[in-house]
Amino acid sequence: MLLELIGIFIVALIIIVYTYYKYVLFDFWRKRDVFYVEPVVPTGNIGALVTKKVSIGEFFHDVYVKYKEHRAFGIYTFFKPNLVIADPDLIRAVLTKEFKNFHDHGMFCNEKIDPLSGHLFLLSGKKWRNLRVKLTPTFTSGKIKQMFAILTTCGEEFVKSLESIAQTGDSIEIKDWFARYTTDIIMSTAFGVKSNCIKEGYNEFRHWGKKILETHPFWTALFMFTPQVLDFFSIPFIDRGVTEFLTKTFRDNMEYRKTHNIVKHDFMNLLMQLMENGYVEPDDMKDVVDKSSTMNKLTLLEAVAQAFVFFVAGFETSSTTATFCLYELAQQQDLQDKLRKEIDEILKKHDELTYNAVNEMTYLHKVVNEAMRKYPPLPVLNRECTEEIDLPTTNIHVPKGMLITIPLVGLHRDPSIYPDPDRFDPERFNEDEVAARHPYAYLPFGEGPRVCIGSRFAYMQTKVGLISLLSKFKFKLDPRTTVPVIFDQNALVLTAKGGMYLTIEPR
Repeated sequence: MLLELIGIFIVALIIIVYTYYKYVLFDFWRKRDVFYVEPVVPTGNIGALVTKKVSIGEFFHDVYVKYKEHRAFGIYTFFKPNLVIADPDLIRAVLTKEFKNFHDHGMFCNEKIDPLSGHLFLLSGKKWRNLRVKLTPTFTSGKIKQMFAILTTCGEEFVKSLESIAQTGDSIEIKDWFARYTTDIIMSTAFGVKSNCIKEGYNEFRHWGKKILETHPFWTALFMFTPQVLDFFSIPFIDRGVTEFLTKTFRDNMEYRKTHNIVKHDFMNLLMQLMENGYVEPDDMKDVVDKSSTMNKLTLLEAVAQAFVFFVAGFETSSTTATFCLYELAQQQDLQDKLRKEIDEILKKHDELTYNAVNEMTYLHKVVNEAMRKYPPLPVLNRECTEEIDLPTTNIHVPKGMLITIPLVGLHRDPSIYPDPDRFDPERFNEDEVAARHPYAYLPFGEGPRVCIGSRFAYMQTKVGLISLLSKFKFKLDPRTTVPVIFDQNALVLTAKGGMYLTIEPR
């Protein structure tokens, strides 16, 4: 009898929950007369995403392709309504023109239970604005020039480590090698540590770097679309081991520098300035720093959080972009030869690899941009409505708290914007072609006041890695590498499933 009652209760509960989802939660868009994709209980429209059938980039690419003619349309991410923006004019409105209504990312950020989530990318409102003001001077061209020697040193180590492999004509998993290169750069600039990932391969730094990215799509979806669930149950998104390791690494090296009066031109030194003074010394001492507006000094955990996001964004997105560059160049040897010719000519002109030499390589810039067009590292942009608004030129009223998603893979591969979008063609980024396109049709770093603060650095370390390798080696596809790419369903960043193998040969 008891088992029967329990069974009846469970069935009744399922019916109640199903009915509530179907006729209350999933009635949001219908009541507002906004076109929407029919949801399914209980995942809404993201069932394929959380069950690992597709990657997040592919999921939003597919809905973009199917429904872009609506310009903006509704979906449901679990129980929450989500507005997908597919029109460049509306994207500009959300990211820039109406920024005051959409200034937050709306993803999980809880500094109490997850201290490393309190960084520039996730913070909202005044906290974000104040921190942005503090950190903007850390990414000037002058500051990056000061860090350039670290990049070139890592580039030289990168080449040395691959020379013996190139002599045998073997293949390498290029994504892992680039991740080792970028990890060495970021650990040096942000944490003051020589991590030796290029030489050693798998060590504690690569271990924790990989650990950061080991997330199930279900948890990633909660992090991105329903952070309230993580907040309610006090669940940190970042592995506690990662938090402890990076905090200890940062603290130990900061104390070592203070004890031995060591000053280096790197990101860690700039964070230490923010901890000690509340502001960063300007590149030109003639510039006046408004110290009254930046008196709040960073705490240790706040500084570590900024180093953490610099680490995550810096090592993974740049290594992914560089990987896809070589993947495409390995398929089109004429483009690889053209780029190598530019590299050779400019290196000969400057006698060595310098900051200015990198900036003179215009074809390299086009190659990197085309890789980020076809494979945007962060495949979607999120915004949260922070003040209700009628979305311009539509009949859609956006309430406070509504999540907005911009599907970058769909936008970047739209044939009406980029003809033959699956073809890798750096000439798309000739000045005349760029000028003819909508300025919000290409957004690898976002746009508006929340545009990526580290884009200059990302470009520079990606380019230095490519220059270092292409000046010494030739690359061809290994038979294990699939064409076209099969994307990893588990990864938030657009990543090839099963690795990316290339054959490497000396020039």
